[in-house]
Amino acid sequence: MGDVFVTRLAKFLPNDPVSNDDIELYLGLVDDKPSRAKTKILSNNKIKSRYYAIDKEGKSTHSNAQLAAKAVEGLLDEQFTKNDIELLTFGTMSPEQLLPSHTAMIHGELGCPPAEIVSVSSSCASGFQAMKYAYLSVKNGDIKRAVSGASEKVSTWLRGEKFDMETDRLKELEANPMIAFEKDFMRWMLSDGAAAALLENKPNDNGISLRVDFIDIKSYANELPTCMYSGAVRSPNGNLTGWPEFRPEEWGNQSIFSFKQDTRLLGVKIVPMGGQFMKEVFEKHNLTIEGIDWYLPHLSSEYFRERIAEEQEKIGLLFPQEKWFTNLTRVGNVGSVSPYLMLEELFNTGQLKKGQKILVMIPESARFTYIYAHFTVV
Repeated sequence: MGDVFVTRLAKFLPNDPVSNDDIELYLGLVDDKPSRAKTKILSNNKIKSRYYAIDKEGKSTHSNAQLAAKAVEGLLDEQFTKNDIELLTFGTMSPEQLLPSHTAMIHGELGCPPAEIVSVSSSCASGFQAMKYAYLSVKNGDIKRAVSGASEKVSTWLRGEKFDMETDRLKELEANPMIAFEKDFMRWMLSDGAAAALLENKPNDNGISLRVDFIDIKSYANELPTCMYSGAVRSPNGNLTGWPEFRPEEWGNQSIFSFKQDTRLLGVKIVPMGGQFMKEVFEKHNLTIEGIDWYLPHLSSEYFRERIAEEQEKIGLLFPQEKWFTNLTRVGNVGSVSPYLMLEELFNTGQLKKGQKILVMIPESARFTYIYAHFTVV
């Protein structure tokens, strides 16, 4: 089994960046009222701009598959064309249909020849879960070149009119028509975009490549209840009831397909569990803080930066802030795409030097999955 190298990275962020002041111009109002939670949430996550694949009328400018195809096209040139794609594997938490699979839709959008495809349905971990499949496929010699990536199109899920039926029902019940915080929270956290990577069995002849040293993944769903979810209703004990169990009118009355987050559970568990797995990864691979040059943590919010540092200090594995590289505040929280966006920016902006080591950390709060991926610049 040979080495595997990331030789190209590309991204696609749709349209112009959207400032904090303009978010509701794109996502609209719920019950014709500005959100009371917006200012607090944005002050915590510190995101200043993000991208949406919709216009101010809520009309889509790109589908999720089109975003992904644009990112893949960014990898192509005369040396690597769409005819050379042997494997296409993508992750997303926002597919636009139950069937066909998301990657099948991307394959169709690209119009490339027949190829092996794999779709990963998850939250923030799905993009690098897709990369691991590509990495292992190239490593065992099945193929020479694979494209992995992630894309998210959440803006249409977050539009204000998607909550109209729920707020109307609350008014009929003479209750407060505000949507629950767990739903409103996600409207100010998530945004759109796509990114892709080319993995090959040899490094670039010119310029840098990233040798994939390992991609370690662990789920703690056996220990912890659901934290982030969509297409379901969560009971107080943490059990989910999926959308097929409800009548069609209930899908709208309860905004069942909206993204929801148990922020209390998130705050208590997301950082300590990531620290626990980090310690295991460092011991397994004999890593040291001194031996890693770049630390790329996927932060859903800048709120977690200090808390991650505190946890690292507690377990004796504290990365100094000068080794941290993030771009959350500039590109937004794009879910499964965000780890690719960090790696793409480092790779394509001339900041990497041969011999440097990179550690990517990806926490997924859906039901607590964590990924640590290690690369060497060659």
